[in-house]
Amino acid sequence: MSIEDRIDQNLPTRRSPRRFPFPVIVLRPILKRIVNRIAQRHPELFDRLGPHTQSTFVIDPIDFPFALCLKPDPTDPSFKAVSRSRLPVHEARIAGKFLTLLRLVDADVDGDALFFSRDLIISGNTEAVVSLRNALDDVDASIAEDVADMFGPFGRFALARCRKAAGPT
Repeated sequence: MSIEDRIDQNLPTRRSPRRFPFPVIVLRPILKRIVNRIAQRHPELFDRLGPHTQSTFVIDPIDFPFALCLKPDPTDPSFKAVSRSRLPVHEARIAGKFLTLLRLVDADVDGDALFFSRDLIISGNTEAVVSLRNALDDVDASIAEDVADMFGPFGRFALARCRKAAGPT
């Protein structure tokens, strides 16, 4: 069975994720602001990514009605919501439930354990994924907290709720 078949098997049914009530393009200014802020506050991420700053990563929260596309180009970082039916050409795809993906960005969760337990599915260039994971691990602060802080008290409240829902690390 191919990795893409495993990803498709793990995707929820059509009724499972709620349909996003707007075209995904409405998320673009928010996601652009997020990626620019992270790039500004953590320029060391790009050094750690090495040649993979030109890679395209699909981050697929399988319980969301859309996927995310990250291109960590230091001169023009890009982070966009994309339709799962129109995924761009990409070097790597990381799929899992949103809270699992959040824990990877937010805490010291063992990505290898998540992969082998099939809570996280990786396809494509695994070297690029490992570089991305290492870059995130090397950040002294929590990227999730940086993003939450951008949205003030509401953002911090939402992150606290997500952390509680995700359970202990």
